[in-house]
Amino acid sequence: MGPTSAEYNGTDGTRGVGRRDLIRRSAALGLLSVPTMSFLSACASSGGDGGEKAKAGKKTAKNPLAVNDSAPMEFVVFNGGFGTEYAEDAVKLYEKDFPKVKVTFSATQKIQSTLQPRFNQGTPPDLIDNSGAEQMDMGVLASKKQLTDLTPLLDAPSYDDPAKKVRDTLRPGIVEMGQLDGDPVWIMYYAYTVYGVWYSKKALDGLDEQYPETWDQMLAVCAKAKKKGMAGWTYAGKYPYYLPFSLYPMIGKVGGRQVLDAIDNLEPNAWKNPAVKACFEAYYELYKKGYVLKGTPGLDHIQSQTAWAEGKALFIPNGSWVENESANVIPKDFGLTVSAPTGLDASDAMPFGTIWASGGEPFIVPAKAANAPGGMEQLRIMLSEASSKNFTTKVKSLTAYNGGTTGITLTPGLKSGVAALKKAGSNVVNPRLQDWYVQLQKEQIGVGALGEMMAGRMTPAEAVKKIQAFADATAKDSSIKHYKHQ
Repeated sequence: MGPTSAEYNGTDGTRGVGRRDLIRRSAALGLLSVPTMSFLSACASSGGDGGEKAKAGKKTAKNPLAVNDSAPMEFVVFNGGFGTEYAEDAVKLYEKDFPKVKVTFSATQKIQSTLQPRFNQGTPPDLIDNSGAEQMDMGVLASKKQLTDLTPLLDAPSYDDPAKKVRDTLRPGIVEMGQLDGDPVWIMYYAYTVYGVWYSKKALDGLDEQYPETWDQMLAVCAKAKKKGMAGWTYAGKYPYYLPFSLYPMIGKVGGRQVLDAIDNLEPNAWKNPAVKACFEAYYELYKKGYVLKGTPGLDHIQSQTAWAEGKALFIPNGSWVENESANVIPKDFGLTVSAPTGLDASDAMPFGTIWASGGEPFIVPAKAANAPGGMEQLRIMLSEASSKNFTTKVKSLTAYNGGTTGITLTPGLKSGVAALKKAGSNVVNPRLQDWYVQLQKEQIGVGALGEMMAGRMTPAEAVKKIQAFADATAKDSSIKHYKHQ
């Protein structure tokens, strides 16, 4: 992932107030004006006529997508938490299968600014890892018909077993995540990410504590940590749209998954649900009680993760890429562990263990790609068992391929993520705002509200009011493609 991260601070209610009382509070919320359509939509303008399309190759059992075996193929990967080696290895397999092909491979952290001009000119690469802080808005790209439907890839024989289609080798939910609206599949989420609260088991054991399941327990653990000179939480204050990685599943746990669905659907007053305000107040309480590492609002993702790895803070909200991204600073005896978010109390709508897990690292094949079959074939190779195992081994994350762990010694964080998924069972939530409405999620909810709240510059009630206004404006903006849970 790119530079994104955040941390949460909880409620300003007193300890004498019951957690369920916090949910019953309801504030009268108004509307605010919001900025106009995101600059990200510019990347999906109609653009020029583009370059020449490669002629189709001969369709065979080994070449089911009819790739032209001499047509160049260009692949741009995001250079973030997963690095680039896994993609370079997959390119070598492509070159082995098509020895006459010249593959142009490049990596960048600036996906948007690097590729926007090429989309406008109609000359985009054939395959893009559209991730990071400069991720292009995939909802906009799809609505402007700038993406290739990946259904032919999904219906093609898998790389390992011709008797199985690619779609039959994927983890549950991966295909649906890429659909956005209707049957076409616009996105292939390659990584399978576990989001939650990450911590050092060694540090928690040192406090003689277990991971807290209720918010009163969370505050007690943070108080004990503070007495020993350790902050309870940190996060990437410069990129506060990481906060939802534990805040959203907490909202779902407290109020039920229908609350998250209503938020995703941009339903009127969805953010006014009492569960939202209760969870905002819970995080704000971390700030009010001084349980957030001093200076956190000014830290980027690497700085916050480094401080956490050095033992300056106990908890950090993040995705499973953190194990690889912070591998050079996490001590060997750290005991890297992820947990589902702490809830309010035993009367929450969903049980402890409710977690956010979903496809991550979105790959797209542009509609105007010169060699779209080549881009899809590269993905078919990446969705093989060998490539999946290579990815998991090198970057410590699962893939969309449903397997690929046999014979691999799982790293602490990966092993913990698998255990968290097992504990969650069917209690896995998958909020879609970050996929459907990038500007709303990152610039407005993240930077414009949650970051301000966690820095103490906005109250939870003010944050809820501002976010509801942002969501309402997005819902009313006819230039934005809108999506709903089916």
